[in-house]
Amino acid sequence: MISWDQVTVQFNGHTAVGPVSLSVAEGEWVGVIGPNGAGKSTLMHAAVGSVEYSGLVSFDHRAARAGLDIAWMPQRPVLPDDMGVGDYVLLGRTPHLTYLQAESAHDVETMRRALQRLDLVDLARRPLGTLSGGEAQRAVLARALAQEAPVLLLDEPTASLDVGHAVEVLDVIDDLRRKEGLTVVFAAHDLTLAGRFADRLVLMSEGRLVVEGPPAEVLTEAVLKPHYGPSIRVLNDPDGPVVVPMRSTNA
Repeated sequence: MISWDQVTVQFNGHTAVGPVSLSVAEGEWVGVIGPNGAGKSTLMHAAVGSVEYSGLVSFDHRAARAGLDIAWMPQRPVLPDDMGVGDYVLLGRTPHLTYLQAESAHDVETMRRALQRLDLVDLARRPLGTLSGGEAQRAVLARALAQEAPVLLLDEPTASLDVGHAVEVLDVIDDLRRKEGLTVVFAAHDLTLAGRFADRLVLMSEGRLVVEGPPAEVLTEAVLKPHYGPSIRVLNDPDGPVVVPMRSTNA
């Protein structure tokens, strides 16, 4: 479905990512994990063309089209303070419109469904600048869902959410993936949540893909500690591994 083939990103002569090769199958959910600076977000940005890169990002064996093939939820989106939530989510339909073409009834209905899925109907007329961090995060996700692209790229989609809302949002994504065949790739800092939802985890470190596999194989202390440091512990739970921080000293 979507593939990165020998993708390399450089900033001022420094290699931030690469070369990385990764293929994600139709309907698969892949979680990209790794410590700060590992290159997770940069790999996503390459896919939507917001950074220059060498190599190839392809969708179904052709060049990917951001907005049509790929819906993108950035970690730090630009949110116009005075724009209403409904109007903002409706912008997700823009890639489907020609120049000066007005939104159709289908576009408006798609926006309404996205608002409903993210529990934003009551906030449709609220200015974005009045939203809490969690509400704003859900609005950004609703805009991405409104694009109706087959691939959904998410950069820290639950960063501003409490645990309960984080699980709710990921449940919505998983439900859509199963019902509509979405392919999901998301970068995540919360390793436990990543392991709960992803079919496969990809661990990046220093710009390279170092390990990939089922969550139970990647979320082990032997795999994680060389990249995250010794102050983590992995607990076994019936629902999957639980990664918890440990104090580095007893002081």
